[in-house]
Amino acid sequence: MPRNHLHPESHLVSRIGWLRAAVLGANDGIVSTASLIVGVAAASAATSDVLVAGVAGLVAGAMSMAAGEYVSVSSQSDTEQADLARERAELASQPEFERAELAQIYVARGVSPDLAQQVADQLMAKDALGAHARDELGISEVTTARPIQAALTSAATFATGAALPLAMVLLVPRAALVAGVSIASLAFLAVLGAVGARAGNANMARAALRVTFWGALAMALTAGIGALFGTVV
Repeated sequence: MPRNHLHPESHLVSRIGWLRAAVLGANDGIVSTASLIVGVAAASAATSDVLVAGVAGLVAGAMSMAAGEYVSVSSQSDTEQADLARERAELASQPEFERAELAQIYVARGVSPDLAQQVADQLMAKDALGAHARDELGISEVTTARPIQAALTSAATFATGAALPLAMVLLVPRAALVAGVSIASLAFLAVLGAVGARAGNANMARAALRVTFWGALAMALTAGIGALFGTVV
């Protein structure tokens, strides 16, 4: 029995599109909302004011993430489509040149010239544009841009992430709000980093430490600014 039937492989690169957007959205939701809450609370605002600021940050942040992801990933998609259109035109106008170009790509990767020519012939006979998109342009079904998926994923995960520190405002007494939200949010970030790393089969401890450090720095800065403005006012 062929080896691939005995040991089917499962690669994680297919997750890269939604995983990047999900981790970015959730991380930004936790960090930005927690920082906003900590900053406003450090300025001696009432719990109701902190809660309003947090809810406003959640809604505005989710919409901003969705719009930003959609625009940026759409730009990537537009570039990919423009390259594919150019490649399609070149395949129609100069197929032999494109065949030689594809073969040369394989030669550069270590394939012998004769075999590279055979591979190029067979791949172009089956799907010329797909072969050039994959091997010349680096565009594949796995890595292609998906603007709507990125926008929806980022908005949903941002809102989910932001809801966590926001919930702490309702659970923690006003006197301990800054410390409570900060500690809880750092714990949320550590879990997020570990889960994101686990989904991508990466180092969980390193990922957790990375997101926790930057989250702590952001909250410390906003707490300091909030305390300064609260004292001045």
